Amino acid sequence: MRKEMIVIIFVIALSLSACTNEKKLQEESTVSVEDISDNEVYDKGYNLPVKENEKEEAESECLQMMQKIERIYLECDKGTASNVHISDETSLKMFDILKEENYPIYHYSDKGMSNYDKMEKFLKQSLNGQKGKIVCYDINSEGGVGRNKFVFDGKDMYLLYTNCTWSEDNEPVIGENFYNRIKEWEYTSKGWFCYELCTPGPLELTEVVDGNCMIRIKPIEKEFNEITSKYLMPLGYQGNNLLCSNWDKDNLEELDYTGLYEYLYSMKYQKPFDLQDNQDGIPKKEFEKLLTEYLPVEPQQLEKYAMYDEKRKIYAWCKLGCMNYTPNAFGCSIPEITQIKKNKDGTLSIRIDAVCERLKNDSVMSHILTVKIYDDGRIKYLSNRILGKGLEKIPMYQYRIKD
Repeated sequence: MRKEMIVIIFVIALSLSACTNEKKLQEESTVSVEDISDNEVYDKGYNLPVKENEKEEAESECLQMMQKIERIYLECDKGTASNVHISDETSLKMFDILKEENYPIYHYSDKGMSNYDKMEKFLKQSLNGQKGKIVCYDINSEGGVGRNKFVFDGKDMYLLYTNCTWSEDNEPVIGENFYNRIKEWEYTSKGWFCYELCTPGPLELTEVVDGNCMIRIKPIEKEFNEITSKYLMPLGYQGNNLLCSNWDKDNLEELDYTGLYEYLYSMKYQKPFDLQDNQDGIPKKEFEKLLTEYLPVEPQQLEKYAMYDEKRKIYAWCKLGCMNYTPNAFGCSIPEITQIKKNKDGTLSIRIDAVCERLKNDSVMSHILTVKIYDDGRIKYLSNRILGKGLEKIPMYQYRIKD
């Protein structure tokens, strides 16, 4: 998972470093990405100098990859917003084309890396202290391509990153370049490459810079991916507590039905919940019909456990915001299936790890979600059980509306 804000921050930091003595910059620009000496440039670890031929090679190769997916980009639906966002289907078509170039390549959906064995070999050799380098590519949600050159010198690892985007005239252009030392990294047994980039300190920027990144190297089973994309990612761990609390058909009082409604609405109707039209509350029939379809709950229970107004026949609702939610790293976690058990009654018990990039942790907590998936694709969430001391590792849940 690469956060695009990191790239933007490095551009800001680059402009800050422009005040450095011009002669010194000219001297440093001759340093190769594979030959950084122990000096003040090395110590800061970010915006490290790169030889001009290294930079030209990176930009040229990145533009070549863009040209290979140009036709798909020109023909795809880019939406009507000023910021282009292509569909997952389109980006996966791009992914399929670029993986034929035999480079390791990963998709922003974190479903695993194509040609991953090369990247895994590099990481394992680096763990053993063997010098090496590797180039891999990523595709972002705007249809752009990132070129990642990882270099291990026997002691430290570095990243030379080059990003290509599309201009308003639909021409491929170079976006950003940065070369940074990796402060710390690990390759987990699950197949996640977790690392933290050196970034500007508080004296150089007015806000905290998050240099944490995670890339899924080992591919995930196709069935796991399909269930995750369709039934887990639309819920996540922010704004509702279906996946991060203990509950079952006999213990339904802890669920945040107010928070859950908009997520289940989007799943069912494949469109965002209209926040503006429901500021005064959600009509009783609409609220109960949706919640009882996805959960083992009865209307009488919803009247008791959710914020029901008997006089107006509506359920109270409000959007997620600063008045009822304090941002935290765990809320940005993504669910990752590690095991599926098929039960005799036709239900599935799904073991899930919460993967959090901000914490560089591929298993902040684990839980088992039991569901019933019908032949027509519908799903019923039946229970969730947090394993071990998982609840102690995550922030206390904030309900959308308090009593």
